[in-house]
Amino acid sequence: MSVERSRVFDETYRRYLEEIQKLDFLAKAEILGVKAANGALKIPLYDKIYHFGFTGLISDNGEVLPPAVQVMICKYILTCPLELPKLSETLVTYREFKDAGPLISYFATNTNKTLESTFSGNVTGLRKRGEEIGGKVLGSDTYDLSLEFHAFPRVPVILNFNDRDDLFSATCSVLYQSSAAHFLDMECLAMTGTLLTGKLIANSTFI
Repeated sequence: MSVERSRVFDETYRRYLEEIQKLDFLAKAEILGVKAANGALKIPLYDKIYHFGFTGLISDNGEVLPPAVQVMICKYILTCPLELPKLSETLVTYREFKDAGPLISYFATNTNKTLESTFSGNVTGLRKRGEEIGGKVLGSDTYDLSLEFHAFPRVPVILNFNDRDDLFSATCSVLYQSSAAHFLDMECLAMTGTLLTGKLIANSTFI
């Protein structure tokens, strides 16, 4: 991440932190699908757990949080609706969300295309890595591999992958429930996709 982008994320995080500290954020636990204990929200983000309290965010293991992760978690809290909306079972691509337009190309390049090029010819490697970071293998007659993750408790992510063959290149799609827009803005929703991709390819030397 560039120094300028890191600075922007840091400033955004501090602004979000100030906004959340004015709220009864612990009361949002049930709607967010998280637990509240000892004055903090316990928030899972993929395979890691973070704690949000009045002093800000800390990770379960004390590691330094990437600025983008700080922003995503804060936005999940801030965007929390007043009541739990009906959680749609309808799956949509990122481009189908109303305000996704400006980030569609960014999303496709940093998720679908990256995963297609990295795991082409290696569905087994993608499955192994997916399971290592908490992915659940779903049965599918359509795809060579279908995995379910949870970016946040109310934001499941489905990854469908078909490997290359003699006629076609590998294809990958990343899908969300349409109700994900109730919990994140489009920038942070896009970031959940790129974060997942980063986690999947982080140890790609094993393949």
